[in-house]
Amino acid sequence: MNLNSTQNTKTKRLALGATALAIAAAGTFGAVSASAAGPAAQSTTTTATGSAGAHNLTTSTHLTVAAATKAAQAALDAAGKENQKVSVAVVDRNGNTLVTLRGDGAGPQSPESAERKAYTAVSWNAPTSELAKRLTQAPNLKDIPGTLFLAGGAPVQAKGAPVAGVGVAGAPSGDLDEKFARAGVAALDK
Repeated sequence: MNLNSTQNTKTKRLALGATALAIAAAGTFGAVSASAAGPAAQSTTTTATGSAGAHNLTTSTHLTVAAATKAAQAALDAAGKENQKVSVAVVDRNGNTLVTLRGDGAGPQSPESAERKAYTAVSWNAPTSELAKRLTQAPNLKDIPGTLFLAGGAPVQAKGAPVAGVGVAGAPSGDLDEKFARAGVAALDK
């Protein structure tokens, strides 16, 4: 074996080693192109893409921001007709706030209370007045972060499943808060 043949073999091994390394790196870092100079070198491109596949995915229904705004404004308007100073919040299925409206003259605690009522209603797919009654059997429910077991929250449903929650806070009674929250939910059917 002569020196040129040995050198060519080493060059080919080096090129193949670099290609193998590039392919391995592609699995970690995405698309990589490896090439070496010379007549025996070949260019190799590997692309690593992931596909979850439809059988691994789920579809969920969420309220649009426009619909959330409509519900919040309807609840605020219902409270205004009765001269109540309230805040209204609408959260999505995951409990994320979509809209918060603080009515003129509403107390400083009302926006957060409205959000927590909406979150509680969507989490259990029930009006918060009903959930407050459950505290007698399960008093630890009130310890769940982000919840507020006071009347004033109503779930928004699509095909029986919760897709959002409307919460109202600031009226002199939870019954009034919940009445206004239900007015917000009802506005979505119009």
